[in-house]
Order: sequence, then C-alpha cells, then structure tokens
Amino acid sequence: MRQSFDETTDPSFAAKHLPLLRAKMAEQGLDGLLVPHEDEHQNEYLPDANERLAWVSGFTGSAGAAVVLKDRVAIFADGRYTVQVRAQVDPAQFEIHALEDNGLARWLETVPAGSVIGYDPRLHSPDALTSLGLAAEKAGATLKPVEANPLDLAWGEARPAQPSAPAVPHEERYTGESSASKRTRIGAAIREKGADAAVLTAPASVAWLFNIRGGDVIRTPLPLGQAVVEADGSARLFLDPRKVTNELPGWLGDSVRLEAPEALESALDGLKGLKVLVDPGQSSAWYFDRLAAAGAEVVRAMDPCTLPRATKNPVEIEGSRQAHIRDGAALSRFLHWVDTVAQETLPDEREIAETLERFREATGALKDLSFDTIAGAGPNGALPHYKPVGARIRRIEKGSLLLVDGGGQYLDGTTDVTRTMAVGEPSADQRRMFTLVLKGHIAMATVRFPAGTTGHQLDALARLPLWMQGFDYDHGTGHGVGSYLGVHEGPQRIAKMVNSQPLLTGMILSNEPGYYREGHWGIRIETLQVVTPPEPVPGGERPMHGFEQLTFAPLDRKLIDADLLTADERAYVDAYHAETLAKVGPLLDGEARAWLERACAPLN
Repeated sequence: MRQSFDETTDPSFAAKHLPLLRAKMAEQGLDGLLVPHEDEHQNEYLPDANERLAWVSGFTGSAGAAVVLKDRVAIFADGRYTVQVRAQVDPAQFEIHALEDNGLARWLETVPAGSVIGYDPRLHSPDALTSLGLAAEKAGATLKPVEANPLDLAWGEARPAQPSAPAVPHEERYTGESSASKRTRIGAAIREKGADAAVLTAPASVAWLFNIRGGDVIRTPLPLGQAVVEADGSARLFLDPRKVTNELPGWLGDSVRLEAPEALESALDGLKGLKVLVDPGQSSAWYFDRLAAAGAEVVRAMDPCTLPRATKNPVEIEGSRQAHIRDGAALSRFLHWVDTVAQETLPDEREIAETLERFREATGALKDLSFDTIAGAGPNGALPHYKPVGARIRRIEKGSLLLVDGGGQYLDGTTDVTRTMAVGEPSADQRRMFTLVLKGHIAMATVRFPAGTTGHQLDALARLPLWMQGFDYDHGTGHGVGSYLGVHEGPQRIAKMVNSQPLLTGMILSNEPGYYREGHWGIRIETLQVVTPPEPVPGGERPMHGFEQLTFAPLDRKLIDADLLTADERAYVDAYHAETLAKVGPLLDGEARAWLERACAPLN
C-alpha cells in the first residue's frame, strides 16, 4: 500500500531501449510504431508489465503516446504533464508535443511518404485508429497491424510478469444488488440493442457485473479479464487461473462459466452468425477484427454496464457517505497536523504524504490509496498532477501554500479530496485567488439543473469567478468516481470538452476548480458530490437535479477572504462547516476535536 517516492524511470531509457525496439521493427519491415499509453484493457493506471510508453521513453504520466520512426521519435502528453514529460524524457531523442487538439494525428501527417507504421490492434480503439489512419494516408503512409508487438519483443525477459492477484467476492451489503440481478438487467439491455451477446473488455465492468474485486492494477481494485455475456444473462468469464480462489466459482454461480484467457479467441470465433455488442470507446480494435473475421455481426454501442455502474444505487450511495465520513476524520486529523506541527517543523512533501497515509491507515478500513497522493509545496503545487519523487521533493516554506490531493479505497466507497493550506500567514493575493476558486466551487456545489443537462453545460459555472478576473485553469472541473472501483470513472464528467452524457441520479462526480501560478504555488478545492433526484423548486415549473455533498473536511479559513463572498456564499461555507463538525466531529477527540471546532466556526 505504501506510496513510493523513488524514480522508476530516467531519461536514459530512450538511448537504451530505442535501438532494441528499432531492431525488432526492422525485422517486421516497419518504418515506425505507434506506442500508446493504454494497454489491452484500455486502463488509465497500468500494471508494470503494461507500462510500454514508460519503458521506451521514461515518461510515466497517465495520458500520452509516442511514435517511433527510424530516425525520429515524437512523444505526446496532455496539459497535466507538460512539465513532467520534459523532466522525464531525453530531449535529444524525443520531439515533445501536446496530445490535445489531435496532436498525434497532425504529427502523423508529416511522416515520409511510403512509410509503414505498425500498431498493436490490442492497444488502440477502432475510433482512434480511424483518425490516425486518415492522418497517415494524408502523408502517403499506411498503418499496419502487427501480430507480435515489436516493443514487447524488445522488452523481452526483462518485462515484468502480468499481475495475478486473487479475484475476491465483493459482498452485496456493499454492492446493493446481486450479480444475478445485474446480469438479468444487462441481458435485457443487450436485447434492447438488438444483440445476442456482448463482449466486456473493461475491467471495471467485469468487476461490477460479477461483484468481484481484484488487485491487478495499482490503486484500483480491478481483476484484469474479459467476459462474454449472453442476452439471457448467462456469461463466460475469462480470468487467469492463478486469480481464481476456491470460493470464486460458488460465488459466481452456475450461470457463469470460468475459463482461462487462452479460451477467449475460440469463444469469439464461436459467436459466428450472432449479433455481438462491443463498445468502440472501451474495447480495442482487435475485438472488432476478430469478430468480423469469425463472421459475427458487430453492434457498436456503449458497454451496457457503463451507465448502471455510474448511477449508484442507494446502498452504494450510503456506503460512499460512510466512507467519506471515515475518510474525513482521517483527513481532519491530518489538517490539524498541518496547521500545528507542520507549521513549525516544515516537513517535506514525502513526510506530508506519508503522514496522510498513516492517518487513513489508522481507520482500520483502508484497503489502498485511490491514487498516489499529490503533495505539492510552493511551486510544485502549481503542477496539477505533480507527484513527489526523487530530487523534485521540496520542503514547505513560510509564506507559501501546500496543495494536497489524495484519496482512499474502502470496501464501501472510493474517496478523492483536495485541500489547499497556508504555511504561515497567507498574502492578500493568495487569499484573493483562493476565494475566487472557492466561489466557483460553491457555484458547482449548489447548482440546480434540469434533466438532460450535461457536465459540459455546467463547467463554466465553476470558472466564472476566475474568468471575470482574467484567470482560468487547464483541467476539467469534475470526473466520475466509482464505488470501490476507479477514482476516475466515465462516462460522466464536468469539463470544457463537449460530453453528450447527461448527469443522472446517483452519479458521483468531483467538484475541483483550481488556479495555478507557475513557479509559485497552486490552489485546488475538491470534494465529491452525488447527483440527487429531480425535485420541485418552490415557485418553479420544472423539477431540478442537484448535488449532495459527500466529502466533509474543513477549508482553510486563513485563506478565505469573506469580503469577496456574497451572503449566500458565506452561508454555504458556514453550513458546510457545521455539517462537517456534526458528521466528522464524533470521530475525533482531544486536540484534534478542539481544532475541528475552531476550523468549522462561522466566518467572521
């Protein structure tokens, strides 16, 4: 469970590994190779065995890609990792570009005519390949699928083994619904799409549908596997036998057939003549190619588990409430430590992250972190996805800010919360910027919206106070969160990027506006909230959804400029703090309890 603070890669990876890769490319007659960050399961966080982009480049961010040619290499990373990618890769080897705005496709348009660019169909979605194929065609190049990935061959015996953590039952007291009931519902959804079966490749869908959890992916309790679900609700689940415990077959029941991954290909071949639902956004091109070759009719549609998984049932929502109260107590103990001990000892980011982890472990319920803790002191806080490792670790300093973003995995819920704290006395400028972020946060917490509203349509509310003063932030405002699953869960999100998925009752999302002053400090305020059922508004005509707050931990009062808040905003802060004290206070005692009472007192 312990977070590592050691560098796992270095810029020398390119000089060591590119020649090995190019030799394997030459053996296959390739002029280039696409190297995405995603693995066979389209995971965001990867097991070590699937960190292909990191192996060839040294870059460890969760969003990126590379194109390796005979004499050029380009790497692409999104805006969260602009600084990180430049620190981790060798600029003498790599051209560094932005991933946004189709950066990878636009670069492919510049490759030499006649180039044959290889790709592993297990690692790319069909929609992404369509865009990249058109870009290559524009350059007079072609994309070619490979049977054996040249990078895997070059990695060879040094490549870590695939994970084999046991798949374990996740009890109905946490899930709120049996797997049999879920499979009946999913079978009906498959029929509604005019299909006979569905192929599930997303590990989160496999975990949710069969009420199992695993440990194959860091910080996320996922078992890596696939499933074929029939319209009658019966299923074939493909798991490495090493993951199958003695209790698992009985837990799954007679309608679920456990098979080894090697049987997947023949299972797909056996779907000949059937209509098979596959999600082009979550499944790789390999499945589409294999099913087409088998003579199945592919139905392109959203994974039928995606929306049911995202819209939490009452048991899951109550579990999340309890997980957040427990986590809020641990976080409040940590914030008390920051506001007292740390103000004198000025610890470094490693000690800060380790202290927060210890408080979460002390709950006795923590199964894992939900992601590696972001503890950014001063200038490091201006990097939204900064991770304290190696020589980059800093001590906090008087007059600056500390940004800490972390979360826990509990059997009853997944948490994710960010708090920004002053070290010493904050400046008027720091208080102003924190309060502008807070105003946007409050707007998103209190908004009411009609059915059919998307997160894209709400995003500007969180940014408006910053926009009006000439500021903004370059990340989304909110992401979906799973129930003892991924801390990042789709299809819902709140962001500038257009998203057609309406926000539905039971969806859990983060609310995390921020501001980042490069080279100085960063500010982010994040809580999780769940979409409430539509209710009438007094005097209104249409029922409206809203948000119920799930995260409870005090805001740093020293950073709030109450004069910049409206009366309603002040009332919100006071009410939020009163609810925090009421829910978290009973779990604290002594100095921590007394500190929480002061931290949650009404604004002056």
